[in-house]
Amino acid sequence: MKLSIVVPAYNEEGRIGRMLAAYLPYFAERYGTDFEIVVAVNGSKDRTEEVVRALQPGFPQLRVIVEPRPIGKGGAIMAGGAIAQGTLVGFVDADGATPPAAFDDLVNNIGDAGLIIASRRLPGAVVRPRQPWRRRFASRVFNFLVRFLFKLRITDTQCGAKLMTAEAWRAIVPHIGLTKWAFDVDMLFKTRRAHFAIREIPTTWSDVGGSKLRIGPVSFQMFLAIARLRLLYSPLKWIVALYDRVLGRVIELEPRTR
Repeated sequence: MKLSIVVPAYNEEGRIGRMLAAYLPYFAERYGTDFEIVVAVNGSKDRTEEVVRALQPGFPQLRVIVEPRPIGKGGAIMAGGAIAQGTLVGFVDADGATPPAAFDDLVNNIGDAGLIIASRRLPGAVVRPRQPWRRRFASRVFNFLVRFLFKLRITDTQCGAKLMTAEAWRAIVPHIGLTKWAFDVDMLFKTRRAHFAIREIPTTWSDVGGSKLRIGPVSFQMFLAIARLRLLYSPLKWIVALYDRVLGRVIELEPRTR
């Protein structure tokens, strides 16, 4: 099988149906049965699972796994990736912000890289509508901190569309210990340390309504999460145990999924 797309889904009954209704026929037309979409439902209290399963009779390429615990975006991605069968394995958000053609661009441009990511910041990217200034400001501050702390020359670490070779995925993703705010940064940092090439291309992205995130609290939690991650990769990693006892509840650290 060529392609596996993992979709983490937490209380997404209002958005995931439209997203899958776009992705499934698009990739079925181009890849036939040579792809799969694995929806990893986790901790959901709504009808997300039922919405996904209702589409399965028409698309055998659609798979769903259910984890009763809220294990975070990263935890859901790891769980879905553990059963993925493609030679290329990626993930995309359940809100449909990344259209299927934009994800297919990742497939067509990965080349010899181990990881390719979509960017909303590179020249040529199309973002509609323009995000509110607070989100843009928070995103730029976060990206500056990532560049400063981890020396990652990436313009957009948090865009929800990424694709890896199965070899790189197996070498990196099962070993990520953070499953929420710092998941993407940890994945990128581990990929670079493992000497897999990383490619970044401009993407098309739409700001889809229905997000439950509050910019202020989320920005603070993301800052704490990457500070903790930086400590894990430093001679001061012994501080992490103390850090977790004091701030663990603030940044909502989740247990490893395995």
